[in-house]
Amino acid sequence: MKLGLSFGYMHRDPSQLIQMAKGAEALGYHSIWTSEAYGYDAVTPLIWMAAHTRRVLLGTAIMQMPARTPAMTAMTAVSADFLSGGRFVLGLGVSGPQVVEGWHGVPYGKPLGRTREFVSMVRAVLQREKPLQHSGEHYEVPCSGGTGLGKPLKLIQQPQRPDLPIYLAALGPKNVALAAEIADGWLPIFFSPRRMDLFRQYLQEGAGRAGRSLDQLDIAPTVQVVLGDDLDACRFLVKRQIALYAGGMGARGKNFYNDLMCRYSYGQAAQLIQGLYLEGRKKEAVLAVPDELVDEVALCGPRERIADLLVPWKESGIGTLICAPNNPQAAQVMAELCG
Repeated sequence: MKLGLSFGYMHRDPSQLIQMAKGAEALGYHSIWTSEAYGYDAVTPLIWMAAHTRRVLLGTAIMQMPARTPAMTAMTAVSADFLSGGRFVLGLGVSGPQVVEGWHGVPYGKPLGRTREFVSMVRAVLQREKPLQHSGEHYEVPCSGGTGLGKPLKLIQQPQRPDLPIYLAALGPKNVALAAEIADGWLPIFFSPRRMDLFRQYLQEGAGRAGRSLDQLDIAPTVQVVLGDDLDACRFLVKRQIALYAGGMGARGKNFYNDLMCRYSYGQAAQLIQGLYLEGRKKEAVLAVPDELVDEVALCGPRERIADLLVPWKESGIGTLICAPNNPQAAQVMAELCG
């Protein structure tokens, strides 16, 4: 099991980014990962850190597909891979309706179909076998209804890696199956290694459609690692994130994180958390997150407890564990426990 280090939405000083990236590389971390919502983008910080590292891989977890055309995404990936010396990992996701429509001004539409077309077009650009042409439900290149002067084009530069790895963030059963079918890796959030049997059926379905083995898919969940002697205080930090996502990252009836809690058999708690959060009672929503759920999806407490909680993660078959530590000591402990 390889280790990744999550930088999240990059709420840090630029010099601290360099220090953390160099530290991760020195500790033997396999990869570093950034994310984007509606603040800093995911790619720019990676390029900043790429200039100050030599070996560690650089992944986006995630770049939002509705924010970019497939061609622009491929151009960005090729540029990042070239500048980093072949270390870029393209992690993609559809985001949610509130961000897609409220921030990017794009109809949310059908995420499964959009993802399939998007990845297919990005791969076509990277492989550079012929000019890009695509006619689908979500994308049309060259487009119709314009000047009529659109010309199919082929990427000018030869990509450093035409098979540059593409990972997909996915939560719902159909999206998870799609990741196993068309992607090189799967980026789950709030992953529970104890529920691997639940995910395996979707993963096998998708891999079966592509005629390949699950061994060819890098399962790369992000896990919060909160090191400390006060277990309740450590859990509280995780509960805040769970409450934010399951309570506020989506509307009633359209919250993928809340749905995931329900599939984990925490339906009653999920309903309560969302109700409290949307009513503005955020602290109560945080306190309503079950301790048992925290212990399934996060690593909290003293070093010895984290070591015990790591066992099911190591046995689950995941390929890369992307750690979101609460401090540098937690990152070092993970390197030692997984070394």
